[in-house]
Amino acid sequence: MSRLQQGLLRKISQANRRFGLIEAGDRIMVAISGGKDSWGLLHLLRAYRQMLPFDFSLVAVNLDQGHPGFPVQVLRDYLEREGHEYRIVQRDTYSVVKREIPAGKAYCSLCSRLRRGILYNTAVELGATKIALGHHRDDLIETLLLNQLYAGQIKAMAPLLRSDDGRNTIIRPLVLCEEKDLAAFAVEQGFPIVPCDLCGSQEQLKRVEVRRLLVQLEQHNPQVRANLLAAAGNLKPSHLLDPRVRGAAEAGEDESVAALDGGPLLPAQGLLRAIGSGSL
Repeated sequence: MSRLQQGLLRKISQANRRFGLIEAGDRIMVAISGGKDSWGLLHLLRAYRQMLPFDFSLVAVNLDQGHPGFPVQVLRDYLEREGHEYRIVQRDTYSVVKREIPAGKAYCSLCSRLRRGILYNTAVELGATKIALGHHRDDLIETLLLNQLYAGQIKAMAPLLRSDDGRNTIIRPLVLCEEKDLAAFAVEQGFPIVPCDLCGSQEQLKRVEVRRLLVQLEQHNPQVRANLLAAAGNLKPSHLLDPRVRGAAEAGEDESVAALDGGPLLPAQGLLRAIGSGSL
């Protein structure tokens, strides 16, 4: 096992201890897009399973959304060669997105909603207790900024989240892992990377703008990303404007919530999860 893999597994272990992501007997459906993050998640969860004193099972699921030229056989060959249990689900959401979204506009919102619904139903069909997504630390940080700058919300990504209908539980085991480490791990392991051709060429996406902003800020303060990650889990309710958050503080809950990158969860953990899920 390489030093890089050991470091990533430590981050997954930290996230699991703090947020209770994986339990004995879980059947975890790992959503596989063909990108570096989801491949890394699948590989690391299988390795992590060997480190735990209890067992859980994994099933990889790829949604073939009908993109022209999508190399589904590449994914199938790799999954079979590695001995993973898997399911390929075929749904033509590509045509729907292209039809409904005007040229030049971002496809991601509609595409993700359609994909999410299909994956949720597939998880129920497979008897999965959890759905594991490959969102990492940098995804969380970018989402936090995006929601503040463009949506007027303090909202990031919850490490553990129940779906609105209560049927599914989402986990993000890579929430403390850095994207650069996952990129290096993908090269180290030789994962068959399949890019998203639907939105990957839309250079004006707001997320791209936020990434550029972060790079600029890091030139003056290398700790910008670490500080933003800590901020996502270090709330001061009495200093926010939402009366519901202030009310929780006045009712006696802790003034702050434990940082994502260190320390145990405090009694106010429900507040962090509510903000991550968008219920506040």
